[in-house]
Amino acid sequence: MRKSIIALSLAAVAITATAQTTQKLTATKINEYGLIYTLPTTVVDVTIEAEKTVSTPGEFFRYAKKYLGMNPIVEPSTVYTLKSINTSSRGIADQDERYLVQFKSGSAPFIMINDADFPLAINTDELPAGSEANLPVAQLAKPTILETAAAAQAMTAEMQQSTSSAKRAELAAARIFELRQSRSEIISGTADNMPADGQAMQLALDNLAAQEAALTAMFVGTIQTSTQVETFTVTPPADIQGTQWETIVARLSSLSGIVDADDLTGAPIRLTLNITERGRLPENEKGETKRFPKGGLAYRIPGTAEITINFNGNRITSSTIDVAQYGVVFGLDPNLFTDKKAPAYAIFNPVTGAITELGTVK
Repeated sequence: MRKSIIALSLAAVAITATAQTTQKLTATKINEYGLIYTLPTTVVDVTIEAEKTVSTPGEFFRYAKKYLGMNPIVEPSTVYTLKSINTSSRGIADQDERYLVQFKSGSAPFIMINDADFPLAINTDELPAGSEANLPVAQLAKPTILETAAAAQAMTAEMQQSTSSAKRAELAAARIFELRQSRSEIISGTADNMPADGQAMQLALDNLAAQEAALTAMFVGTIQTSTQVETFTVTPPADIQGTQWETIVARLSSLSGIVDADDLTGAPIRLTLNITERGRLPENEKGETKRFPKGGLAYRIPGTAEITINFNGNRITSSTIDVAQYGVVFGLDPNLFTDKKAPAYAIFNPVTGAITELGTVK
């Protein structure tokens, strides 16, 4: 079925597509009317997003209950939790599925291939529609309220000069109540120095609120969040015994975040694959399996599989995808593409190598 590959000089024209680089290869006398391409194997990209939460006690946490009646953070901690998991499929080169298709002399069919030599289209410049996955992006932690100008503004000279933690806490609590009183007077219109207009009033209220938040954080502590994003590629094996296969993609450690699958400090993130249908060769009207046409243009009839991601006993996400390696390779008669009156065209799926559209060039 597969022809041996011979060294050919291919006339190639580079074309830039939206999300990939493509080449247009034309069958001519120079390359003996032969075109070479590779069919893909399907892989699954698993993108894991974890949220990191850093809790830090405030300087006056021992006095939070006494002065503010609030329960503070008492121990520093860093905890990672799972936020989201996304899966997507794409094709990688299957070097065992490399083909040469030869056309009639005197014809000039062409094939569009991507930078991995996958067939995208033949006899048409129309490329398969791409899809951009909406994946999360790692987010850095924002500064805490104690790292802003409001924190420095809230500190009085007496607080800065005091060497006693208990005294500074007492002064800070008193300052919080002063700020609340000032805010109440501005809102009620009884302040000695009222802001000139509505905009000035809002600025003054925002400034008072920021100072109060900074002083309060000195008692109750601060919480910072950021996210970690990692993508792992899983290649489903072609030789699965039965219909189910499982692997550990990565692990999530509550202390270290997303770690590799062999790092036992984390809980496993498992991918389970269930083959729901295997691709089969087409049959003729008598129910007999069709034979691969001589010198045929090879393409895949893929299988399908359900991909499920589980973590801590919970199903996080599940989807059904087409998988090249659970299908079969068949072919089209290359004469279809060199018919002088009505040459055919085809568009391929670059993830599986399947034909998604077959028609006649107009």
